[in-house]
Amino acid sequence: MMPKHCFLGFLISFFLIGVAGTQPAHESLKPQRVQFQSRNFHNILQWQPGRALTGNSSVYFVQYKIYGQRQWKNKEDCWGTQELFCDLTSETSDIQEPYYGRVRAASAGSYSDWSMTPRFTPWWETKIDPPVMNITQVNGSLLVILHAPNLPHRYQKEKNISIEDYYELVYRVFIINNSLEKEQKVYEGAHRVVEIEALPPHSSYCVVAEIYQPMLDRRSQRSEERCVEIP
Repeated sequence: MMPKHCFLGFLISFFLIGVAGTQPAHESLKPQRVQFQSRNFHNILQWQPGRALTGNSSVYFVQYKIYGQRQWKNKEDCWGTQELFCDLTSETSDIQEPYYGRVRAASAGSYSDWSMTPRFTPWWETKIDPPVMNITQVNGSLLVILHAPNLPHRYQKEKNISIEDYYELVYRVFIINNSLEKEQKVYEGAHRVVEIEALPPHSSYCVVAEIYQPMLDRRSQRSEERCVEIP
């Protein structure tokens, strides 16, 4: 018969081996890199599969809450989804509030722990797209018309507001002389209609614009170049 202390040691070893054997598999299901990606207040929760998951063998469950709340809320459209993202724009529409999101995975009857995002505040973290730009030639001058990026549909429909209601926006317009390969900033300010005058005839120019947010000291990417020939 096995001595009592040896039997106890065997049980402890068996338990530890069991934990060591199952814990890595359990942890390997856990979603990775769970974070919000936000552009113009379109707030998308994104994640990567756990180390053990490949293909479409798993499903995911998404919850969210405002910072300070105890109760998590289920996102019904992303409850049992096979996607690696979830649109939480409507659930995070109060842009001054800080939010959390979290995701868990299930595969073959096993569930991972929850993976939670860092704290996310839309007003602070959303990235602003470059302005939409239209150009018209008027008597040897260029009339540049700028439009701020569009907000999600519900903002426009329910609140009738634009992104300029949330931030001070400064528009910067640059002109590129193609023959000299030289760029010059021709405007910086809040106006969305900019006239570029006194351009010599028989010349070629490209125009590009960006948005600067002074309060956040942040600028957008540049718009696509719009090129014109001056007759």
